[in-house]
Amino acid sequence: MKKIDLLLEEYGESHHNKINKLIHWICVPAIFFSIVGLVWSIPLGFLEDFKINGFQYINWATLTLCIVFIYYVILSPSLTIGMFLFSAGCLYLTNTIENLILSKIITYELWVISIFIFTIAWIFQFIGHKIEGKKPSFFKDIQFLLIGPAWLMHFIYKKLKIPY
Repeated sequence: MKKIDLLLEEYGESHHNKINKLIHWICVPAIFFSIVGLVWSIPLGFLEDFKINGFQYINWATLTLCIVFIYYVILSPSLTIGMFLFSAGCLYLTNTIENLILSKIITYELWVISIFIFTIAWIFQFIGHKIEGKKPSFFKDIQFLLIGPAWLMHFIYKKLKIPY
């Protein structure tokens, strides 16, 4: 069995309850997005003003995601493509929010919005695990923080009959 299969199986052991699964389908992407927003918010110095067609390609979030993709490629090149597409969507949404903030259409800073989403999503995650009766997987192994999004993606791959 491949390492990705073992990790997905182990992660899935604490995610059998239907309510917990539903919470994860909402909150795991929200947490991922909020982390992208938080990391995007870290100042990058002189590169902050480097935009092409209104998109800030170089920022801490894109640089961090490049490292995350190395981890995903090692586990599953196929799943990495899905995670790349999801991450690109998160980056696009983050950039859109940032541009709305700069245009004064949104009055809260990106990091404030991200912390709010992060906090609410984690509260629901812990409620889901309370319902499940099992601790979150990352208490056992920190890498499960990256496996959670891949776990959801693998269900999408299965539904589309794409090997991972």
